[in-house]
This record gives sequence, structure tokens and C-alpha cells, in this order.
Amino acid sequence: MPAKKAAVKPKAEKVTKPKVEKAVKTVVEVKKDGEAEVAKVAKQEAPKKVSYDVADLPSLKDMLEAGVHFGHSVKRRNPRMDEYVYAVKNGVQIFDLIKTRDMLAEACGYLMQTVADGGQVLLVGTKGQAAETVKSEAERLGIPFITTRWVGGLFTNWDQLKNRITRLVDMRKKMEAGDYKKYTKKEQVLLKREIDRLTRMYGGLVPMEKLPAAIFIVDPNREITAVRESIARGVPIVAIADSNANPQPLTRVIPANDDALKSVVMLVKAVTGAIERGQKAQKKA
Repeated sequence: MPAKKAAVKPKAEKVTKPKVEKAVKTVVEVKKDGEAEVAKVAKQEAPKKVSYDVADLPSLKDMLEAGVHFGHSVKRRNPRMDEYVYAVKNGVQIFDLIKTRDMLAEACGYLMQTVADGGQVLLVGTKGQAAETVKSEAERLGIPFITTRWVGGLFTNWDQLKNRITRLVDMRKKMEAGDYKKYTKKEQVLLKREIDRLTRMYGGLVPMEKLPAAIFIVDPNREITAVRESIARGVPIVAIADSNANPQPLTRVIPANDDALKSVVMLVKAVTGAIERGQKAQKKA
């Protein structure tokens, strides 16, 4: 048998000083390029922080005069709200206005930052004391709102309900364009009734193209369905909560009187003022 040939070892490449310097230089350049790319991505992803000026909030004196400090009677108290209560007078719980103002500042700062980062806030206030102010402020800012009643499944069945909002928008456009004039008078009346019905239910939701980044609620006890659906879909909740409410599900709580008209109007305008500043910061970005 022929003898096996010995394996030939590859000739080792001679490592010279220039080659070492070149390799080191390449590694350094790659590292620098990588660090620069990471820094670039981090800069793009980092949210822009906006500062909230607490001087824009109502003063303690103004809040006192508006009756923000009045809670419910002790019989209706929720123990989870006790940390925000200063005292009990004549069987009525009295909120600590210093804590209320601090919590209002936190809530306003949170909503302003949310809007500045490109998020949208849905305003919900169906009780008589809040409905008019919520609607006027939301329309002024061009943001979605609900002042009649919460539509069941709005968040949990959003894909289906979005179609109804789209239908309302389309019907309004056709009505304004005169496309319905070709129908009989009876048919036009029926179409007008359909538009009015959809407007009552979804008119305030037209600006909302997707689930909001946060929801602001006046009286979470009254809007319990909205609270439950927000929790189910992971939508942060900011709310004006009276002493009979449960603050645990809320992302930001504003402990205050949610029944007195002056109190509700003052707090809603403070919140919408913060949202407006967030919109301005978003436009500048």
C-alpha cells in the first residue's frame, strides 16, 4: 500500500506591526460607529420632556371658594380615600386642599406629557355639572369626548364601533354635499334621523381614530363601565374622585368635590389647560 502523505500545515501568516495597528484601528472605528448609532437611536426614542408650571393651577383660596374641599358624608365614605381627607365636620368629610392641589398638578403634568408625546386624551363627563364644560372644552381643543352616556363596548369592541363612527362621518359628508336630495322626502327624513341618532351616541368620538393614550373621567363611580373597559384595554385613567370613590384603578387621582358645579368646572378647565399646553409642545417638536 502506498504510504499516506503527511498533512501539510498551513503556513502561519506573519503578524507585522502595521497589520496589528490596522486591526486595532478597525475595531476602534467599528466601536465608535456602533456607539454613535446607539446614541442616535436613543435620542430618537427618548420622549421629549415638557415642564408643567404649577402656577397655572387654581390657588388654594380659589379652590376653597369653589367648594373643592367638600367630600361626601361619612356614611358614604370609601376608606381608600381617607388618606386625602383632612377632617370631618358635621358628618361631612373635608379634603386636604394641599394634597388635592398636589395631585391635580401631577395629573395635569401627566396628561400634558401624554399629549406632548403624541397621545390623545378622551374626556368623559356625563353628569349635569360636567357635561357642558367637558363638551365646550373638548370641541375647543378638537379632542374626543362623551357627555351623554358611555357606549358599552367602546374600548373592548372598538373595531366594530369604529365602523359606526365612520358611517356617521360619511353620512354627514353626503348630507352636506346634497347627495341625499335624490331620495324622497320621507327617505331624507329617515336619513336625517339616523344621522341625529349616531351624533347623539358617537358625535363626540369623531376625532378618535384609535384607542386613546389616556382617559379623563369626572366621577369614576358614575362612569364605572368606562373604568372597567379602560382597565381591560390598559388605558390609563385620570379622574376627579370624591370621597366615596375607589382610587385603586386610577393612574392619577384628583381627590375633590365632583358634585359642585364651580368645583367641577374649575378642575376640568385646569385639566384641559394642561392638555392644550401639551398640544402646543407637540406642534413645536
